[in-house]
Amino acid sequence: MAVTLQKIAEEAGVSRGTVDRALNNRGRIRPEVEERIKQIAKDMGYQPSRAGRALAMAKRKIKIGFIIQSARTPFMQLVKKGALEAKQEAESMGGSVRIEEIEDVNTAAVIELMEEMREDNVQGIALLPSEDMLLQQTIDRFSEEYGIPIVTFNGDVQGTKRKCFVGQNSRQSGAVAAGLMAEMVGGTGEVVIVSGHASNPALQDRIRGFQKEMEQTYPEVAIADIRHSYGDDWVAEKIVEEELQKHPRLKGIYITGHGEEGVCRAIEKAGRSGTLKLVGHDFLEANLEYLKRGEINFLIGQEAHVQGYEPVMILLKGLLDGKWPKTELQYTDIIIKNRYNI
Repeated sequence: MAVTLQKIAEEAGVSRGTVDRALNNRGRIRPEVEERIKQIAKDMGYQPSRAGRALAMAKRKIKIGFIIQSARTPFMQLVKKGALEAKQEAESMGGSVRIEEIEDVNTAAVIELMEEMREDNVQGIALLPSEDMLLQQTIDRFSEEYGIPIVTFNGDVQGTKRKCFVGQNSRQSGAVAAGLMAEMVGGTGEVVIVSGHASNPALQDRIRGFQKEMEQTYPEVAIADIRHSYGDDWVAEKIVEEELQKHPRLKGIYITGHGEEGVCRAIEKAGRSGTLKLVGHDFLEANLEYLKRGEINFLIGQEAHVQGYEPVMILLKGLLDGKWPKTELQYTDIIIKNRYNI
């Protein structure tokens, strides 16, 4: 039998209206009474009805903002699909979700959108951050001065007042990439890292994880260079052409972000396809094709859909029920694929 507000009221010895105010964070109730009611509801297994949640969400006019940087990349389009699914679910219950896309990495544009959303009475914001002090200060200001919770996704800015982070443990995934690479090159030789935007915290953490694992576990594998393609395949191609000239004995390339097509093109031109070892990220259509052909040896996935869907739902639940994640780091899985398990 379903647990009702009336049953909780009887157990707590209060009115049904008091229970309603406590469970929906509407105030006008002593904190100790509110806490006791919530605990009783939890112990009894109370779950608010979808209709009730929809009514509460509509009454409070809950608005969520979602800001994507590097939106033109195929991976971020997969993240956007997850956000669109969450938007549809939220709006079916009376809430609203505003999704904004920024073509590249642009801190000023992110802050401008945050301010626009605040003026539009958005109550919570999910965003992909960059390693920028002004943005980090803005996240703290929104949380402390305006009471607008921030959830980061894909890349994190630890040490700020953001509520939580949804995404992969990027340092750990970089360490995984190092282990895969080191085993393929026999534990010795030179490798190069081709990364994307230097201000992308997830990509920077992948580099750090890769470097640390190589230093500690595979000291005879030397990282000959770290280059940034900024997600541009043409730039990635030119970088690899230069690196192959500078390091003719190069054994492997770690691609932390977008740019696989340019890397593979340069390797093919140099006649090194199949002999130069490649580790990349994300199960994009083009990447999977390179994996099938053996041009990329391993891909590491990070659940793009979850990174779009979960931040919106976390904000909705937190704003509606006051239920925030118990841990601030909501890590997605590290998934490894090669040509044999696609």
